[in-house]
Amino acid sequence: MFMGEYLHTIDSKGRLIIPAKFRDGLGDHFVVTKGLDNCLFVYPSEEWKVLEQKLKALPFTNKDARAFVRFFFSGATECELDKQGRVVLPATLRNYAKLEKEVVVIGVSSRVEIWSKAIWEEYCQEAENDYEEIAEKIVDLNIDL
Repeated sequence: MFMGEYLHTIDSKGRLIIPAKFRDGLGDHFVVTKGLDNCLFVYPSEEWKVLEQKLKALPFTNKDARAFVRFFFSGATECELDKQGRVVLPATLRNYAKLEKEVVVIGVSSRVEIWSKAIWEEYCQEAENDYEEIAEKIVDLNIDL
C-alpha cells in the first residue's frame, strides 16, 4: 500500500526521484499514465494488469467508456527506475500534468500520483474546505471511515 506525501524536483532531462518508500512497491517496471485532476497515475505492473482487465470489461459500444479507455491507455508508458531511483517522465505526460520543477509525489493506496506542486496545493485547499461534505457523500457508498 502506498501512502504519504513527498516533495521532489524534476531535472532538465525530465527525471524524477521516486521516494524510497515507494520503490519496492512499484518494482523494477511500472506504468505511468494520465490521471484525473491533472496528475499522473503510477501503477505497479501487477496492479496495472488488474486495472487493464477491468477496463477491458467496459462495453466498447458505450461512447464514454471508449473515450475514457482511449485517453487512459494512449497516455500510458512503461517505465523503470535508474540506479539512483529516478524515472524519466515523457514530455507528453509532463505537459499533461503541468510538471515543471517542483512536484509532489503521493501514495494513494494501490497507486502513486505525481502532481505539480502548485496544482496539488490548489487541490488540497479546495478539498480541505469540502472535506466534511466529501466524507458525508462517500459514507453513502457504504465505506466505513
